[in-house]
Amino acid sequence: MADKVLIYSRFPKTMMARFAERFELLDTGGKPAQEMFSDGELAGVRALLTAGGSPLGAEAMDLLPKLGAIVCYGTGYDGVDLKAATARNIAVGHSPGANAASVADIAMTLMLATTRRILVADQYVRSGDWAASRKSPMMRPQAGLPGRRIGVYGMGEIGRKIAARCAAFEAEVGYFSRTQHDLPYQYFPSLEALADWCSVLMIAVRAGAETKNAVNADILKRLGEDGYVVNVSRGSVIDEAALVAALTDKSLAGAGLDVYDKEPHAPDALTALPNVVLSPHIGGHTLDSHVAMQNCVLANLTAFFEGRPLPYAVKAG
Repeated sequence: MADKVLIYSRFPKTMMARFAERFELLDTGGKPAQEMFSDGELAGVRALLTAGGSPLGAEAMDLLPKLGAIVCYGTGYDGVDLKAATARNIAVGHSPGANAASVADIAMTLMLATTRRILVADQYVRSGDWAASRKSPMMRPQAGLPGRRIGVYGMGEIGRKIAARCAAFEAEVGYFSRTQHDLPYQYFPSLEALADWCSVLMIAVRAGAETKNAVNADILKRLGEDGYVVNVSRGSVIDEAALVAALTDKSLAGAGLDVYDKEPHAPDALTALPNVVLSPHIGGHTLDSHVAMQNCVLANLTAFFEGRPLPYAVKAG
């Protein structure tokens, strides 16, 4: 008999195909588990697969009395109550670094599209304004990347790949993270100091209580009217209301966002602004990233059901 795995979050069935070959999947479709399955069906569930950002607290865990493993699809696990899991002796796993290259690529795409105003330029051509030689203040020359100061907030796997890509574009790179690393980039002791120094702030920090609204009105002000912010982390890291205000009053030049505070809804105030480039949380959404993340999920689930420690366990702290 195949081991049972509860699919806690809503995933496309194509993304679950490899897991279905090995396990019996109880798919909630993103709905509350108790609405989709009986107490008897849930009573035998020992492992759960979730999207890292989906809220998963003690109450949900207690619906599954035999739960021993929570496996996150992707690198994030900010939705999981780790204290509650530890108290119940539930192991938590994820896919560290599996989508780092893809997320770094989307960060660069958003930065280039925003700083070079690609969406505005695209519309300038499509509308016929270029052919008609109509002037547009949005088409005035912008600063290029060589010599530009780019600050990376968070120097994990994604942050490091972003930094390397920026350096390849001949930009000057600095960073702030909880730990100073042996890297060829300038380290800053605080986010405030990094924001004072850079003109583009790339957010790649792990989401959590300590980083919620870390990029606030003060940080945005420090970037200045020629500054940009790019977020490929979680929407919670930016004070969204402060960002809208800064973009609206032009105290910030622009923003590139792949994540939002309340997904899948981006504030109307952001979608109306011409100096913002938006994408629907597709940073890790590439074929190679999905294969890598699925490999981590399979390794974690297989190890758990074989009685071994998770090879990709979430590290405390």
